[in-house]
Amino acid sequence: MTYDRLYVAFLVYFNRDRDYFECHEVMEELWLKLDKDPLHKGLLQVAVGLYHFRNGNVTGGRKMMESAAQRLAPYPPDSLGIDLGKLLRETEAYAAALANYDESPFPYYDLTIDILDSHLSELVDKAAPEIEPNIPQRRGPQRGAKHELRMQGRSE
Repeated sequence: MTYDRLYVAFLVYFNRDRDYFECHEVMEELWLKLDKDPLHKGLLQVAVGLYHFRNGNVTGGRKMMESAAQRLAPYPPDSLGIDLGKLLRETEAYAAALANYDESPFPYYDLTIDILDSHLSELVDKAAPEIEPNIPQRRGPQRGAKHELRMQGRSE
């Protein structure tokens, strides 16, 4: 299977950096490129849900996680070279916990997307050193230099 460079970057930002804002940026670009594919939208929403909850927005986190689970549910558990089944279960559990947050608060925690396809794993390992982490990570929706570079790459 062939994997888009934006998808590979998404996995680096998600698993290595836990930079869910940048995950949103690259996955949104890929989602638009793929005619708003629902599977990619679901992955985008997992990242946005984690971003919201980590920043104290419980309601936003819950809504994104619930929507992500609905979008991911129809797909095979090994879609896109990842353990989508595990991610779906964890997303559903996160959404349920956030729905009960007022009665049972809990500390924020990250999720990890397990890569099943060895080729994809190699691509992620190869790309990781070329993808600089955002330090500090952005906490709001401003466009940065990386976005500008990606936009320039589109027009060439």
